[in-house]
Amino acid sequence: MKQATNINEVIQYLDEIIAKSIDDKSNLGLFATLYREVTVRVKEGILAGSFQNGERMEKLDVIFANRYIKAYYEYQAKEKTSECWEFAFKQAERFWPIVLQHLLLGMNAHINLDLGIASAEVSTVEDIEDLKHDFDQINVILSSLVGGVEKCLVKIWPTLAWILKCTGKIDTFCIDFSMETARNGAWKFATEFVAVPQNEREASIEQRDKKIAEIGRLVSNPGYLMSAVFKFIRIFERGTIADKIRDMQIAEQNNTACMAAA
Repeated sequence: MKQATNINEVIQYLDEIIAKSIDDKSNLGLFATLYREVTVRVKEGILAGSFQNGERMEKLDVIFANRYIKAYYEYQAKEKTSECWEFAFKQAERFWPIVLQHLLLGMNAHINLDLGIASAEVSTVEDIEDLKHDFDQINVILSSLVGGVEKCLVKIWPTLAWILKCTGKIDTFCIDFSMETARNGAWKFATEFVAVPQNEREASIEQRDKKIAEIGRLVSNPGYLMSAVFKFIRIFERGTIADKIRDMQIAEQNNTACMAAA
């Protein structure tokens, strides 16, 4: 099972997942593309001294990423993986989920489950509060990617530009809100999980996993009205998987350039 030992290997493995997804015409590459950008931003932040403890942040990033990488390869090998990741991966095989749902499903599993576990694994009960600043810095990076996601979605589904104008960019609010809720939940879980004895941690993870899988089901099936809206969006989404991944990459690059120039 592939596991990274440093942040450069994380980026390498994500590149491999993206390339395979393009070859396989798989929606699994959508979240991997977004996550690669997050990882690159974390790496740049470490080099720039944006974190209080760069060494600890790289360790956290690698542990965090390895949970996703492990889940991905377990699913590819048809082995048992966490329930929330298995659900997210299975949705990638279906026609109806829109790009936004694929991204939210990945965020749900990775932030709500994996981030809390990874944060606890680089901390102790006594010092976990020392991690809060750097944990929040990751949140800043995640939030900064929302603009790029929005531009990507507009390109994939041009009618979205008109909807954004009419709704006051309600989609950005939904993405930001879901990410903020996930991050807050992840920190709360981390502070609780760090105190769980080692022999009880697996049971704690399983219990948390089931809750997060339920949230994933809500993202996939948000009710009759929203499901109908999403189906309408999906019919008019344009481009192949490779096109969508490329559009995401361009949108995030442009977003990065705009932030650097600001």
